Amino acid sequence: MDLPTIWFVVIAAFWLGYLFLEGFDFGVGMLLPVLGRDDTDRRVMVNTIGPVWDGNEVWLIVAVGATFAAFPPWYASLSSAVYLPLLVVLLALIGRGVAFEWRGKVDSDRWRRNWDRVIVAGSWLPALGVGLLLSASVLGIPLDAQGNRVGSWLEVVRWDTVLGAIAVAGFALVHGAVFVALKTEGEIRERARRLATGVSPVGLLPLFGLLAVVQLRHGSDWTWIAVAVALLAGAAAVARIAVGREGQAFAALAVTITASVVVLFGSLYPDVLPSTVDTANSLTVAESASSPYTLEIMTWLGAFVAPVVLLYQGWTYWVFRRRIGRRHVPAVRVP
Repeated sequence: MDLPTIWFVVIAAFWLGYLFLEGFDFGVGMLLPVLGRDDTDRRVMVNTIGPVWDGNEVWLIVAVGATFAAFPPWYASLSSAVYLPLLVVLLALIGRGVAFEWRGKVDSDRWRRNWDRVIVAGSWLPALGVGLLLSASVLGIPLDAQGNRVGSWLEVVRWDTVLGAIAVAGFALVHGAVFVALKTEGEIRERARRLATGVSPVGLLPLFGLLAVVQLRHGSDWTWIAVAVALLAGAAAVARIAVGREGQAFAALAVTITASVVVLFGSLYPDVLPSTVDTANSLTVAESASSPYTLEIMTWLGAFVAPVVLLYQGWTYWVFRRRIGRRHVPAVRVP
């Protein structure tokens, strides 16, 4: 396997890490007004992701950064084609991060409710935007021979890319509900489990629809295996959460999103960005890759840095692995 192909696989792995870790992260934010009956419940929910949400966003940074460094034409063509949705995603992520830090700074119900709204919006919008971006990259955008987008940015907003946006948001919603059930105790855990049981069949359906579209258009014989694995794992997640096995459901969702990423990027290869105008204009892995020297330097840096980052993030999840509940949330103390 040559270096361009290796870095294509690495970027796919970065997106997998982001979709899995930030998926439940977004889901918790989406469900804040649904599962949080009062401010204490909402503080419990925020605390489930409090130690890890910023670390989860690192996966987006490294995915985009690696794309920029390893495949500059891919980065340039895709980012210029979806610059407005991408701007909305970035602003929503910034607002969400500020809201996590500031919601408890003033002892006011109105203050906290307003920041909670920012968290909800900052969870829905990035999930939808990332889904739009990924599905546009896999299903293609109108590109000319120079790799420039043809038409306005609205050209990337089609029924199939909108399905991709809903697919990522729906997965995040289910993932978040299962995560809250896994990480909390008492009444909020029961509410999260009931909600996950009810919404998971509907929430995962757009993802399966997206996989079907990608497979039928661009898939290979071997990617049918990944489609089947995704379907079976999704069904297992629905079945396990229904009987209160949150850990098993969470693991099944991990398999679901892993198989989904395999389908998306496996169907995309050897392209990195197909053209819907003329397939001859599609950007390929070989043509879009940086110089061998650049990829070699990136490989050596990644070999040293990646294990450290993974160990640190794994240690963080281990330290904060226990369930939390209302009894763990202290009274509000405003500095």
